Amino acid sequence: MEVLSQGAAKTVYRDGDTLVKSFDESYPKADVLNEALNSARVEETDLRVPKILEVSCLDGKWAIRKEYIEGTPLDVLIKQHPEREDEYLSLFVDIQMEINSKRVPMLPRLKDKMHARISASGYPQAVRYDLHMRVDGLPKHNKLCHGDLSPSNVIMTADGGHYIIDWAHATQGNASADTARAYLNFILQGQDEIAEKYLKLYCEKTGTDIRYVQGFLPIVAATYPKRHHEKEAEFLSRWVNVVDWQ
Repeated sequence: MEVLSQGAAKTVYRDGDTLVKSFDESYPKADVLNEALNSARVEETDLRVPKILEVSCLDGKWAIRKEYIEGTPLDVLIKQHPEREDEYLSLFVDIQMEINSKRVPMLPRLKDKMHARISASGYPQAVRYDLHMRVDGLPKHNKLCHGDLSPSNVIMTADGGHYIIDWAHATQGNASADTARAYLNFILQGQDEIAEKYLKLYCEKTGTDIRYVQGFLPIVAATYPKRHHEKEAEFLSRWVNVVDWQ
C-alpha cells in the first residue's frame, strides 16, 4: 500500500482503488465510528463524496476504508495556477453553497458541538461563559456544515467534476460557521490575501453581511482542537478574545 499522508495519530494509504485511513491505538474508538457514520449520512445526499466501504479493527488499530478518488485537490490547483485563483475561489464558494443547501437531520447539531468544545477548552471561565452565551444567541439553522472546509478537501476530477472529502466534523447548523472556519484555515496557512478575497466573495454571492460572519470568528476559533504550534495557538486566542465587530 502507498502511504499518502501520515500524522501523529493516523496514516492514510492508497490500496488499489480504495483509500484506507488507519488510526493508532490511542485514537478513541467513538471518534473513528463517528467519522464513518457522519460520512455515511452525508452519502445519502446527492453530493459527490467518497463512499464508506468498511470499518475494521486489527491489533487494536481501527481503520476506515473508502473509495479512492482520482484527481487533484483544489488547493494544489490554486498554487499551480495563480492566474486562475479568482476562478478557483469562486468555484470553492459555489461548492460551499451546494454543501450548505443540503439537510442531513441525523447529524449532530453544531451548537451542541460548539458548547462541548468550549467547555473542554482551557480558556478562563469568564471567556467560556461569554462564548456559551454567544452560541446560545446564534440563529437556529439546520444546514449541512462540513466542519473543516478548505480547498484541500475538494478533489477535482478529470471529467471536470468534484468530490468533497473528510466529513469527520460534519454537523447541521449555521453555514456562516463553515465560512468562519474556512477563513481561519486560510490565515493559519499564511494565505491572508486569499482569506479576505474568499470572505468577500462568499458574502457577495450569498448576500450575507460580512459583519455577521465575523461575529462567528471568536466562537469558531475557540472550537479548534488544541494547537501544538505556539504561534497558531496565540493567533486563535487573539480571535477568541475579540469582543465584538462594529
